[in-house]
Amino acid sequence: MEHISIKEIGQIIKQNRFWLGIIGLLDLLSILLLWLIDAQAFQVIAISVILFSLLVFVTAVLYLAKKERKRKKAFDEFLAVPDSYHEEQLFHDAENLQAEIRSFSQILHEQMDQCAQTKLQLNDYEEYVEAWAHEVKTPLALLTFMLDNHRDELSEDVVCKLDRINCQMQRYIDQMLYYARLKGARKDYRFESVDTETCVKEVLEDFTPLLEEQKIQVQLDIKENTLFTDKRGFAFMLGQFISNSIKYSKGKDTQLWISCIREQEQIILSVRDNGVGIKACDLPYVFEKGFTGDSGDRRKKATGMGLYLAKEMAHDLNVELDVSSDEAAGGCEIKVYFPVVEE
Repeated sequence: MEHISIKEIGQIIKQNRFWLGIIGLLDLLSILLLWLIDAQAFQVIAISVILFSLLVFVTAVLYLAKKERKRKKAFDEFLAVPDSYHEEQLFHDAENLQAEIRSFSQILHEQMDQCAQTKLQLNDYEEYVEAWAHEVKTPLALLTFMLDNHRDELSEDVVCKLDRINCQMQRYIDQMLYYARLKGARKDYRFESVDTETCVKEVLEDFTPLLEEQKIQVQLDIKENTLFTDKRGFAFMLGQFISNSIKYSKGKDTQLWISCIREQEQIILSVRDNGVGIKACDLPYVFEKGFTGDSGDRRKKATGMGLYLAKEMAHDLNVELDVSSDEAAGGCEIKVYFPVVEE
């Protein structure tokens, strides 16, 4: 027999204290009657009664403990694999709880069916979003192709507006697609060595129309040129930071600084601007879903999803985000802390 702990014995005694108390009272009554019948033989008989009672007590406790352990094991196995076989085993080992077990089993199976249905719906939703994004990107690609081939035939103002609309739609589609992926069950991250400067320039190229329209000057200072991360996830995060800087730019003489340095055992990527900045009271909430802050007319155009999705992506990529802002001087800085991975 397996070793039974003191804690298990204590629980058995506590659960059966009423009947154990009855046995103890009967022993006391028997000893009292023996003393009244034969006081001279009382001591010998009393010791025999006490020893016999202790033997019965220990045997009963060990039996009940073994039975309770067997019932607990059957219950754990049923929870792990709630099929009909383990359910019958649980019925056999817990005969006095069959009604409760049947009720619990019914509720458990209903919950499992509901979870399976929800998982199926989530998978369908994720597949629908991905298919929708793919279909929408087709006409956007056609629009880009037409713009590139007919720029000379359109006015500069029209080209600028169409470029801006195209860039914004691409960004919103990416946000929706990544939201579905971040909340979905399947995540296909590929961690590899990423060329920092190349990736940053590729992301900036996607924002060229908006940067030129806002006349934002970009300065790069990439001292650490290798990151070990998922390239698509990193590019998505960086895109949200750049989009945020463009959205809250001052309108003129706006600058955007992107740097990457190594400090001890971490690599720090910084995206800093000299835009309108963030109020101190809003800083703790900028990564919350749907939060747009007090930013005047810009608040009407904001969705409050960009930095939230960036935070979710950072969690999946095991990197940390930090945001700071000087409300008086203006400007905002977002830092991404990557761990150093030696190959």
